[in-house]
Amino acid sequence: MLGLMQNWPLLIHKIIDHAASQHPDREVVSRSVEGPIHRIGYRDVRRRALRCASRLVKDGIKPGDRVATLAWNTWRHLESWYGITGMGAVYHTINPRLFPDQIAWIANHAGDRILMTDLTFVPLLEALADKLPTIERYVIFTDDAHMPPTKLKNAVSYESWIAEGDEDFRWAEVDENAAAGLCYTSGTTGNPKGVLYSHRSNVLHSMAMCSPDCLGLGARTTILPVVPLFHANSWSIAFSAPMSGAKLVMPGARLDGASVYELLESEQVTVTAGVPTVWMMLLQHMEKEGRRFSSLKRAVVGGSAAPRAMIETFESVYGVEIFHAWGMTEMSPVGSIGSIKPALGDLKGAALFDVKQKQGFAPFTVEMRIDDDEGNPKPWDGKTFGRLKVKGPAVAAGYFKGEGGNILDANGFFDTGDIATIDEHGFMQITDRAKDVIKSGGEWISSIDLENLAVAHPDVAEAAVIGVFHPKWDERPLLIVVPKEGRECTAKDILTFMEGRIAKWWLPDDVQVVKEIPHTATGKINKLKLREAFKIYRLPNT
Repeated sequence: MLGLMQNWPLLIHKIIDHAASQHPDREVVSRSVEGPIHRIGYRDVRRRALRCASRLVKDGIKPGDRVATLAWNTWRHLESWYGITGMGAVYHTINPRLFPDQIAWIANHAGDRILMTDLTFVPLLEALADKLPTIERYVIFTDDAHMPPTKLKNAVSYESWIAEGDEDFRWAEVDENAAAGLCYTSGTTGNPKGVLYSHRSNVLHSMAMCSPDCLGLGARTTILPVVPLFHANSWSIAFSAPMSGAKLVMPGARLDGASVYELLESEQVTVTAGVPTVWMMLLQHMEKEGRRFSSLKRAVVGGSAAPRAMIETFESVYGVEIFHAWGMTEMSPVGSIGSIKPALGDLKGAALFDVKQKQGFAPFTVEMRIDDDEGNPKPWDGKTFGRLKVKGPAVAAGYFKGEGGNILDANGFFDTGDIATIDEHGFMQITDRAKDVIKSGGEWISSIDLENLAVAHPDVAEAAVIGVFHPKWDERPLLIVVPKEGRECTAKDILTFMEGRIAKWWLPDDVQVVKEIPHTATGKINKLKLREAFKIYRLPNT
């Protein structure tokens, strides 16, 4: 027997329809690429998205076609997503921090037909244009007054382009399982792989993210996503903010500490989300300038683990609650959130920060388990390591064009490639990527724990740990650190600081002080490059 409820497909255009109806004047505030602050309400975002959808149809774009965006977080980028999906096409976000050859490879693999971009990236695309044969038109996110001279094929300013669209356009009524978005993995080993989101997966994921234990969004919330729209589906914020009626503050291209702080204060932001490197810059600016927060209540940290010292500074010094979020492109992307459960509500001080360092528990729509190498489940005791696996309606079942073959195990779970523990309260903690875990004498050492401890040293700005060859133990940890600006640190100082805070056999065998640590296009430490840089390094006394 079937239920007798209405058939109401979970389509992305219903989000902006709801926002326009129930929160028409709630603002989307953007720092434009041209410079000035721009303001627009959700009603007008929808109106312009309809024009965008109509204009795509006039250009011959059909349902299922890919339309690329290479752009910062602004209102134009936001409304383009709703326009693209609203006529049945697929938005394909391209990360501008990738190498040019990677950008070309991804655009060609996706078969993008139109590419929408910001003024910032016109020179990059001009240099790449000969390598992008599938692109039929470039739409520049600007107006005619700021449109640069360019030889890009059929280039047009976004404003003049959508002016030819029709705001009476009717949204395409596609199947809720139809493709809506395409985002490629970072491709640190081999070529990137495309993760193809559906309307249904995006809507369900965004509904989960609105909940109080996740982003905690509502009509009285103001959120600033420092995380870019091109980074792992913007952590759902492009959908969950309009869905909940939250005011949305878009930082554009300026992500330095001073610029982010200015927007946090001027727009009275209550929630923000981004990667640890951005929060490090923000804290350094605040410490240097003696700043405080007047409205910010919650900061969500993802992309990589937040150092304990950062969490303690935000909470103890500035009164801002820090929540870890963990996920990946294949999960749309959020898979866990570090809200505090009632059983842990009385924790204070060090005991509370012990929990805060974990990546958190799975929200509804995510099933989680840890297995051994043979696929047998491991206990949730907070100590036993295992391969972290996930399942859910917003978790990838395969990659675009079948790359990588079958990616699910016999139970339908996706192996994340992370090594983790899960405690009795369901809190998961990443201890390493499977490829980064240090295996010393048959035992595992967590590089993440060592990195977090090193960053707690008052003179250390950033730290990374890799395993290096040892003739007796197979591998031993090498700690690589970047000093804070104007500070100096020595290997002896750092090792002395770490002694007594970790098991003695975990202590790094050496410390190398460097000017900078390489990062991937998504802001994570690039351990592949670090291993390459230290491939001929030998530990002392070996």
